[in-house]
Amino acid sequence: MSQTQTQTVPSSGLKQWWLKWRFHINILLILIPLGFMPKYFADASLFRGDSGLGANVVKDIQVDRWRLDLAELRDEAPRADGPAGHFKVFNAALCQTCTEGAKAIYLRIGKPRNLRAAGSIFFGSPYRMSTSLPIPPRTRPDAEIWITIEGWDGSMHQASVPLAKASPATVAWLEKQGGK
Repeated sequence: MSQTQTQTVPSSGLKQWWLKWRFHINILLILIPLGFMPKYFADASLFRGDSGLGANVVKDIQVDRWRLDLAELRDEAPRADGPAGHFKVFNAALCQTCTEGAKAIYLRIGKPRNLRAAGSIFFGSPYRMSTSLPIPPRTRPDAEIWITIEGWDGSMHQASVPLAKASPATVAWLEKQGGK
């Protein structure tokens, strides 16, 4: 005659802890991402153009018959992009009435010799264009950023802005680099 006996396995401490705290941990999994939402919405607003062009806006730069505003995307040092070096993102916007006749707009540190060396090209709509400008580490802090506009007739028009005015964070980064 055998009688069936049921044995209860004692529950481990980890299982008891999980059963007691699982609700609270799940609430944390919902609340932690909410803490990052303000930065996400601020970045999304900046990329859409709802909160302007960016930091350190240089207004009404006259390049022949065109006027444009230039701004760095964020007020921070250039970011490293692997072996390609350091880059700084700039935004630009042509004025509402002067978009006609501009085929391409370029940005470069130092005066370009010709159109083939005009620099990085802006992309996007004429009212919100972006480019990643390479920042050579040996750039002098008193350097100038050159804006080149290529017309549909093949003409080349240029203007310059001091780097210190367009991007103080980049100048501070260059001074910290010390010409490395």
